[in-house]
Amino acid sequence: MAVVGRQGAGYKRPDPTGIGVAVSRTLRMSISIDEDYRPREDEPFMNDRQREYFRLKLLNWKEEILREARETLQHLQDENQNHPDLADRASSETDRSIELRARDRQRKLIAKIDAALQRIEDGSYGYCEDTGEPISLKRLEARPIATLSVEAQERHERRERVYRDD
Repeated sequence: MAVVGRQGAGYKRPDPTGIGVAVSRTLRMSISIDEDYRPREDEPFMNDRQREYFRLKLLNWKEEILREARETLQHLQDENQNHPDLADRASSETDRSIELRARDRQRKLIAKIDAALQRIEDGSYGYCEDTGEPISLKRLEARPIATLSVEAQERHERRERVYRDD
């Protein structure tokens, strides 16, 4: 049995490979998956193929965000011009501000992607941080950085709403 980090004290989940996390990590690197592969409910949860699928999905998402950030930086550098008209200058500053806020949100998203990649490495990816139960493949497909199951997320949001309303 492998002890998994964030599931709570004493929570243990069986190692799906039966050969240990360190060996599993080296095997996963040699796993190749087809472009049309999609994780299915009828396979063992978070097997090597599924972990590799989500690892590649996260890495591609991160690369896309970084590419967009480079394009934004280039655009902002190219547009560094002085507008004589106050309305044009204000519009340009508003656009720049919106763009920088979007990039800041994406910077935070990259941190979440990196955390998800780390969870893949340590074997805790795909399991709810609150309950230790598997997060549905549909949820992981839609939000690969998810750390909570749908039910745990709903409980969390309800608690937030109650405390926010106070």
